[in-house]
Amino acid sequence: MTPSPSPTRRAFSVSVFCRHGGAVLLVRHRRLETWLPVGGELEPGETPLEAARRELREETGLEGRFPSGLGVDGTPPGLVGYEEHPAGSKGLHMNFAFVADVSSRTLAACDEWDGARWVGADELGGVECPPNVRDLARLALTARGS
Repeated sequence: MTPSPSPTRRAFSVSVFCRHGGAVLLVRHRRLETWLPVGGELEPGETPLEAARRELREETGLEGRFPSGLGVDGTPPGLVGYEEHPAGSKGLHMNFAFVADVSSRTLAACDEWDGARWVGADELGGVECPPNVRDLARLALTARGS
């Protein structure tokens, strides 16, 4: 009897579109070799907002303010969207997208990325990234909260 193929691994993850001075931060992900926001998988027992704060701190050294009022009542502060994308050997990432306002563009080094750039809305078309990243970055740049 031939074993059935294993189902694709699925994991909840977060992405954080950091904003500062009219631009969002994108990093060049080493393993996937493309431009993405900072982020990663939720750890056991973590809420998406807790994971977003942790990933932002771990991957950039920055603390962010996640604006409230972007969604319906009960939506975590800063949540602007949800998307799914293949993450190579890590399977399918089911991704909560957040906006965080940061007070600095000074980043701590991280071994998960090998380049970083702050991109304004008029520059997004020239960035080699997945279309959903471009769309969410535009949304992050225009999102208003309290």
